[in-house]
Amino acid sequence: MKTKICATCQNEDTVMYRVQIGTNNEWIFCCKSCTEKHQSSAGYKYGGTWKGKRH
Repeated sequence: MKTKICATCQNEDTVMYRVQIGTNNEWIFCCKSCTEKHQSSAGYKYGGTWKGKRH
């Protein structure tokens, strides 16, 4: 099973969420708790779910 590291808190997990925050249009992978924190941010955009079980 593959894992990724959260761009915000550096925790490793098997499920990550592809998001944009701010105005730089850069896609990052965040864990569930960090994604929930960023949802209220200006410029937040959801881009899909990455699952380590499928890869």
